Amino acid sequence: MCKNLYSLTYLSSQNNSRKKRLKQLLRDIWESISGTEQDFTSGKLGRAILLLSVPMVLEMVMESIFAIVDIFFVSKLGPDAVATVGITESLITIVYAVAVGLSMATTALVSRRIGEKNPGRAAEVAFQAMITGLAISFMIAWVGWFFATDMLILMGVSSDIAREMSGYTAWMLGGNAVIMMLFIINAVFRSAGDAAISMRVLILANSLNIVLDPCLIFGLGPFPELGVTGAAIATNIGRGIAVIYQMYLLFGKKHRIKLSRASIIIDFKMIREILRISTGGIMQTLIATSSWIGMVRILSVFGNEVLAGYTIAIRIIIFSLLPSWGISNAAATLVGQNLGANKPERAEKAVWFTGIINVILLGSIGIFFVIWPEFFMKFFIQEKGVIEFGATALRIISFGFLAYGLGMVMIQSFNGAGDTSTPTWINFFCFWLLEIPLAYSLALVMGFREYGVFFAILSAETVMTILAVTLFVRGKWKLKKV
Repeated sequence: MCKNLYSLTYLSSQNNSRKKRLKQLLRDIWESISGTEQDFTSGKLGRAILLLSVPMVLEMVMESIFAIVDIFFVSKLGPDAVATVGITESLITIVYAVAVGLSMATTALVSRRIGEKNPGRAAEVAFQAMITGLAISFMIAWVGWFFATDMLILMGVSSDIAREMSGYTAWMLGGNAVIMMLFIINAVFRSAGDAAISMRVLILANSLNIVLDPCLIFGLGPFPELGVTGAAIATNIGRGIAVIYQMYLLFGKKHRIKLSRASIIIDFKMIREILRISTGGIMQTLIATSSWIGMVRILSVFGNEVLAGYTIAIRIIIFSLLPSWGISNAAATLVGQNLGANKPERAEKAVWFTGIINVILLGSIGIFFVIWPEFFMKFFIQEKGVIEFGATALRIISFGFLAYGLGMVMIQSFNGAGDTSTPTWINFFCFWLLEIPLAYSLALVMGFREYGVFFAILSAETVMTILAVTLFVRGKWKLKKV
């Protein structure tokens, strides 16, 4: 009798304990989305990672929706319009590369100043980053606005179609400043610990884009019918209003970073530091992008079905990696703030903690891709040959998800410490000196065809993780002064 009562009491206490943990988890998730005042240089690391990563994951998802929405509506206009969007996206890669690089530098410098409990200096860094981004975007905008038609022709579009569709390219490149500002200012909020603001900014931009896209493309209601150009204008309006909202928040009084008259000065020494750190981030993006082009070029030898299958598989993989990128960005913020607070051991512990979480997350996703790759391919296409090749790519590449989960956290942690050169050299070695030559040798020289390319990607990403972990353990990143 006593034993049964003890068992019932024990089970009841366990149930109560689980309920309390669940309620606390839900409260933490709500706090992460609504905004938090948490000091990320103290307290439980697990809670800090949760508070930062949830809005960062949602932010990454919001950013990916822009391209999906545009291509969904533009596809109704025919293949010429879709091709114009695709070519413009390839041209605008340079904008994203610069924006990502500047946001990496911003994250490293702002998070370090916040960790030092110096929000005034962090605000000065934010302004210098914004000025730098605007100066670069102006040069790109001038070329893009006046030479959009020539660019499309140079990319292989017929002169008639280029003249007809160039409005989209002109508006996207001409308005690239809104892309630059979104990336940089969101990095300011994120690295200060206000990740929920970055998420809300992109929700606003996406909501406006989703509403305005069909209105301006097809001329719904009082709106003019602008065709493919309307998609670019809608995107610029959505992003532009989001940037105005960002500026409103930056000059507000309720957040960790506040711009004031004192912070609105041009500091050329700081701008040089931003450019120095961002160069590594820009090169990381360009190296990764160009290696992807190299893989596509090798696979094109084996026909359109192989190339189509690979393209779809990579899109699935990229989308599945979005949560992991959000978690990795959380690690970068924690590294920067804790180094600024002179707590390198806590920064290192945060990276390992985040890395384990990411490994578990990506490993779980990878299991589904390895066992049922055809199931995911069929969401996008029904052609048997494409499904077969795409499923093979998805299965082979997904075997490396355990390594990717740890590797991407390590890479972002270097960036968060302000050491963007180490990840650049790792990317250069793994993608240019290993992946491309190995893919060419396995696929075309040794006769493994597309399998050679898939195994080359798996090998390069795994080696990247090994190198990143090795260099991280050496600990030189802790000594980086920014």
